[in-house]
Amino acid sequence: MYEFGEIVLVSVQFTDTFEIKKRPALVLFEEQRNVVVVGITSNLKMKGIFLYKKEGAIRDSIIKLNYIFTISEKMIEKVLFKLSSQKKNLFKKEFLNKF
Repeated sequence: MYEFGEIVLVSVQFTDTFEIKKRPALVLFEEQRNVVVVGITSNLKMKGIFLYKKEGAIRDSIIKLNYIFTISEKMIEKVLFKLSSQKKNLFKKEFLNKF
């Protein structure tokens, strides 16, 4: 079972092509073997929450608050690391501000 704050490696299809790539994502929650995640990008020009190498990321990245999607748990290859409590709280605050 996956839980909020885990950064996982997932196979995702890009919205503008049929190409499938492995990308990191932040788990929001899991329900009935479906996992709701938020995409992560290494494009530091995008808006979102910074995620740094020193926190466990492979490279400095951005958690994209505007890229939420649901995947099957079968699409998750592995858990990469877990966010700190401080970073999870920052995400919650920024995410709720969008609403």
